[in-house]
Amino acid sequence: MKIEDLKRGLYVSCQALPEDPLYGCMGKMASAAESGGAVGVRINTVKDIKEVKNIVSIPIIGLIKKRYQGSNAYITPTINEVEEVAEAGADIVAVDATNELKPDGKNTHEFITDIKKRFDVLVMADISSVEDGINAWNSGADILATTLSSSKPGKMPTTGDRIHKMPDFNLIQELVKQVTIPVFGEGGFWGGEDTVQAFEIGAHSVVVGSAITRPQVTTNRISTAIQDFLCSTK
Repeated sequence: MKIEDLKRGLYVSCQALPEDPLYGCMGKMASAAESGGAVGVRINTVKDIKEVKNIVSIPIIGLIKKRYQGSNAYITPTINEVEEVAEAGADIVAVDATNELKPDGKNTHEFITDIKKRFDVLVMADISSVEDGINAWNSGADILATTLSSSKPGKMPTTGDRIHKMPDFNLIQELVKQVTIPVFGEGGFWGGEDTVQAFEIGAHSVVVGSAITRPQVTTNRISTAIQDFLCSTK
């Protein structure tokens, strides 16, 4: 896949944890996303990437979340995971592109440079700040995503984080001003209004996950709002 083939629009993050009710159903979820108009999907694990590859015709952003002792980077953190993602058939590999050292001791610049030398795959840099984004861009990343905005270093988001997180429009806007590669808004998007706002400030595309593919999180968000209202009226 070439960067000029990258379509603008909605990318749906189809990921589930073992404790999630829809764990094991990401192939069907990706198919539903495609039929609903998604132009791409973001998929975790080799198993799910391979399954989804056989089901959808839209591009796959692949990743592997893996923990290594002594490192806070967990999104496709080493070249080994990059190789697995590429061999599974992903068109784009998403990697940790924060200032966290990778488990093998590489910094982000060294890591992205190594990926571009060894693999014919687009690199999506998951970043947490403008500085991260500029560094990843200068290192050869093809796409920036605001996936890790407002995240504590090395901390995977919890259900509570997902419910209350809002899109980081400031980060999107600043990145768009300073880089020449596509910027994807990711994290905290819940509906048409906020996704359109991201496009209005220059985002290439938007990734939506929990609001679509984790109905228990969406349900919790709505039910919490209702309960807060009911409590306030007593």
